[in-house]
Amino acid sequence: MHDIWRITLYKEMANKKKKSRKPRNVQFFTLCLSTTMVLVLIGMVVFSVLSAYNLSAYVKENLTVTMILNEDVTNPEAKKMCMQLKKKHYISHITYISKEQALKEQTQAMGTNPSEFLGSNPFLGSIELQLFSDYANNDSLKWIERQLKSDSRVSEITYPRDLMDSVNRNLQKINFVLLILAALLAYVSFALINNSVRLSVYARRFSIHTMKLVGASWSFIRWPFIRSAIYISILAAFMACAVLAGGLYALYTYEPDILLVITWEMLAITAGAILLVGFIITMFCTWLSVNKFLRMKAGELYKI
Repeated sequence: MHDIWRITLYKEMANKKKKSRKPRNVQFFTLCLSTTMVLVLIGMVVFSVLSAYNLSAYVKENLTVTMILNEDVTNPEAKKMCMQLKKKHYISHITYISKEQALKEQTQAMGTNPSEFLGSNPFLGSIELQLFSDYANNDSLKWIERQLKSDSRVSEITYPRDLMDSVNRNLQKINFVLLILAALLAYVSFALINNSVRLSVYARRFSIHTMKLVGASWSFIRWPFIRSAIYISILAAFMACAVLAGGLYALYTYEPDILLVITWEMLAITAGAILLVGFIITMFCTWLSVNKFLRMKAGELYKI
């Protein structure tokens, strides 16, 4: 009889533990899901900011500054000029187009050779320059244009000024909008995660008070909640990264050229930002919520 009574008691205790775990499991899942949704939005904002920066740099570095040479400049002289230009710290790539190559390209484009009815090659040699993105702005381009024109062998400098102005204006607008969106999202994310954490801690407020009565220190009472917050932040961050990776793969299948803008460094920064923001917000909200209930007296727990 004694053994039967002991087995029955163990079963009842096991059933109570299972019943008590179910609400906690639901709370854990709900908090993890809500945190994941917030981190997905934060990751999208970080990814958009980095993409806008990389897209601007890509456009600027593909901007072509064309140096049109004088008619009397020979191919050896032009190649010597290219060697000198390679030493410039603001130039990333140089392409020399000789008069003969320009004539060949235009003949293929027009379907006829202009020199046949003009009697001579009407095209001039040119040097095409691609600049580093930091120097592809209006102020730097004006200074670079004056420096290149100081060479007497250069007759003209051309580059798409309107395109450069448009890129800079659009980039400023995008950065302003993303900055406002990031500020609003930071406030909303903190509010959502804070409310979810407070509900989770609220359900265990009497357990917190019981541990206070038996003499447990605040750090001892706080640690299980902090540990749970660490698990939630890490799991939510991985889930958010998985969601963003799936969206990025779908975008790649639709437009493979997106890889020209996206880099591994950008992906690493986005993932790191998601993990860091999730960890900081979840830990901070948990700390505030637990301390709030630790400061309450027994009578106050029934009034909230």
